[in-house]
Amino acid sequence: MKFGRKKDARTASEESVAAPDAGEAGDGSAQDAPLGDGGPFDADDLPENDVDRVDLGSLLIQSEEGRELRMQVEESSGNVQAVMLVGQDGALELRAFAAPRNGDLWSEVRPQIAADMTQRGGTASEQEGPFGPELQCRIQVQLPDGTSGVQPSRIIGVNGPRWLLRATLLGRPAMEPELGAEWEQMITRVAVRRSGEPMMVGEPLPLVLPDHARKITPPAPPAEN
Repeated sequence: MKFGRKKDARTASEESVAAPDAGEAGDGSAQDAPLGDGGPFDADDLPENDVDRVDLGSLLIQSEEGRELRMQVEESSGNVQAVMLVGQDGALELRAFAAPRNGDLWSEVRPQIAADMTQRGGTASEQEGPFGPELQCRIQVQLPDGTSGVQPSRIIGVNGPRWLLRATLLGRPAMEPELGAEWEQMITRVAVRRSGEPMMVGEPLPLVLPDHARKITPPAPPAEN
């Protein structure tokens, strides 16, 4: 299984690649359906008259007002590792993985992620969230000014048909339930595309850059002093 340990973004690349501003992707209309009545969706189930989305390969992302769409790229290989929606109050990281049909990959990998977080000197506690069991995590990071801070996160997993979507809330949305609810709605608007090609369970689904992406310098990860 290739799910394993998640690479720290700082060890991957000190540059992110920003897709065009979310407003360029469509009309920006958000369908704020209650959790459970919406997504995340399988790309094959989207209606023909679906809202415009940014096509990033395995993830189709709807425009989100006030959020910038960015992609983390591994500098050495040029491979896209994750998609991020970034706002002033925090960020949402999205990754998708191959999963068995009708399986529950999230139950299998959740203890692995918690153990890895503990091994790295952080903490991870399981709690029930709107999508089911999730992890509330805290880990120490170095801030740009050289001081230490604590980066809080909520790691959410959603099992789909032959895929697992892993969504990580960073910063204030990970700590403040009312603010976090707004970001949870963004997760319900994500669509995952799983190709018919055979893949190992836990293997990341491939992401691609849009042609008109631009390189930027990423902000420091949200942290508490």
